[in-house]
Amino acid sequence: MNAEVFFDTNVLVYAAIRTGKDERKRERALNLIKSEEDFGTSAQVLQEFYVTVVKKAVRPLSALEASEWIEQWAQFPCQSIDRQLVQIAIELSKRYTISYWDAAIIAAAVALGAHTVYSEDLSDGQIYGPVRVVNPFR
Repeated sequence: MNAEVFFDTNVLVYAAIRTGKDERKRERALNLIKSEEDFGTSAQVLQEFYVTVVKKAVRPLSALEASEWIEQWAQFPCQSIDRQLVQIAIELSKRYTISYWDAAIIAAAVALGAHTVYSEDLSDGQIYGPVRVVNPFR
């Protein structure tokens, strides 16, 4: 189970949510997902996606709609969260002085063998070990 690139939650959220103010980001996210045939994500990202689009979005999706989006991504690698990943994320959090949640994204990407993490939350261009962060919405 390997992936060349890793999508953080915000990429998936922008792809699924229709709001006028973020239409450019939505188009960019959809194009990125279509163009990257070898992407992966993690259980954490899918959990965050679900909560964000169902509970926090200005125009929330139904639980069924959110589940359908998640099902589409089920064909791609998804890194599970286990004790070892949690420990690695804790170490990365301390090493790079980033939140545990951001470190868990990096740890999952590394576990999948990804070289790029597409994220709006992490610093664009930052390198964390073998992974480089790219903000696709800049």
